Amino acid sequence: MKDVQELKSIASQVRRDIIRQVAAVNSGHPGGSLGCADFFTVMYFNIMEHDNSFNMEGHNEDMFFLSNGHISPVWYSVLARSGYFPVEELKTFRLLNSRLQGHPATHEGLPGIRVASGSLGQGVSVAIGAAVSKKLNKDAKLVYVLTGDGELQEGQVWEALMYAAHNKVDNLIAVVDWNGQQIDGPNDDVITLGDMEGKWRSFGWDVLHMDGHDYDDLIKTINKAKENAGKGKPQVILMKTAMGKGVDFMEGTHHWHGKAPNAEQTQIALNQLDETLGDY
Repeated sequence: MKDVQELKSIASQVRRDIIRQVAAVNSGHPGGSLGCADFFTVMYFNIMEHDNSFNMEGHNEDMFFLSNGHISPVWYSVLARSGYFPVEELKTFRLLNSRLQGHPATHEGLPGIRVASGSLGQGVSVAIGAAVSKKLNKDAKLVYVLTGDGELQEGQVWEALMYAAHNKVDNLIAVVDWNGQQIDGPNDDVITLGDMEGKWRSFGWDVLHMDGHDYDDLIKTINKAKENAGKGKPQVILMKTAMGKGVDFMEGTHHWHGKAPNAEQTQIALNQLDETLGDY
């Protein structure tokens, strides 16, 4: 388990990895990846009980599912930096026949990935299935899923929420990356999400809030959710983030949802991020 200063140091390197992956192939999704770097770092280096030797079934360990799979660069970086596969493999991001595809995939057997994702709206359903499986197998560990806020415009999500509450899937913790942005613009300009807390509560979930860039809040809130597990209700954490966090010209705008920086922009971005673990 890492302390806050160690976590911040790791996250800075993760953000460098994100920029370098996307820039190298002029393709990918830096905005949401940067915004979730602190969350992923806390999850894999402080919160989750997981084994980087990796087994697909996830017996007796916490399981994580990424629903908004387009932010794969942040997940690949954190998986590599926590020992699931060599950091050098980040050089293969989005290349032909790479295990590190634009959206996470399973056919090449990348450790840490249990389901192909990125067809938005499906991740919560998958996570519910894994959580039910753990209950049937009397496995006390938890299942986590991250979903984007714009993704909540998908109807399947709400069907899944009803199922989880009705069946008391209380070993599941969902997290919403609530950055207010999606590919076509601010959420409120596309389809407003309205009263997020009220909606989740009306669907039978317990709701927590946290700042996705405040490490003390991240650790405290996720641990609170862990303490609440097993009490009859699934839980969601509404996590406020800034798309593009850590790179000033990318922060807070949908324009960097799926756009790669050019060479000059890449260097500007890297100059704002400390190299702490060594670039690949």
